[in-house]
Amino acid sequence: MSAEAANYPFCTIEPNLGVVTVPDKRIDELVKLYNPKKVAKTVIEFVDIAGLVAGASKGEGLGNQFLSHIREVDAIIHIVRCFDNDDVIHVSGRVDPKTDIEIVETELILKDLDTLENRLKKSVKLLKTGDRKVKEEYDSYLGLKKHLESGRLAKYFVSEYKKNHSPDDIKHLDELQLLTDKHILYVANVDDKNVHGNEYSKIVEEIAAKGR
Repeated sequence: MSAEAANYPFCTIEPNLGVVTVPDKRIDELVKLYNPKKVAKTVIEFVDIAGLVAGASKGEGLGNQFLSHIREVDAIIHIVRCFDNDDVIHVSGRVDPKTDIEIVETELILKDLDTLENRLKKSVKLLKTGDRKVKEEYDSYLGLKKHLESGRLAKYFVSEYKKNHSPDDIKHLDELQLLTDKHILYVANVDDKNVHGNEYSKIVEEIAAKGR
């Protein structure tokens, strides 16, 4: 069954799953040499969900449902509309790649802040034990919270934190499964006339190059 495509917002309710086998000539050569009974090739699973709208972190547009699907993935591919077509509806009524990216990332940040607030509440209770490690973890949560509240993605805080701490000392951050700690790939969705890019895709390139 193919994924449904229609010209209205939230056509996709349930995630569409696609599995792609990764080509690898080395595997092919080994198969020729050893002729094994079974060959297990690497695959990548793609989970297609509907776009997020402002307020998704609070449930707008089935946001909480979509965000839960994102939590399970290793990386996020953000398809950004970069074409004009009056016959194709845009949920905001206009094509604006910068705003579209900001809305999605803001909603992911807000969801991460909710996750962090819950962890902070638990940590406050554990502080009473006087455990030094608990205090260090609590302080890192506060630093991460300040970072997220400034509008920056969690991955930049976590990457800096990892430079100065051992793998054992960063497990508490990995366990949060923060949405904005995932790798993000921006894909500019252009029309056939602009396969090499246009003014919209240039905006996406600039945002991706700058990071947040």
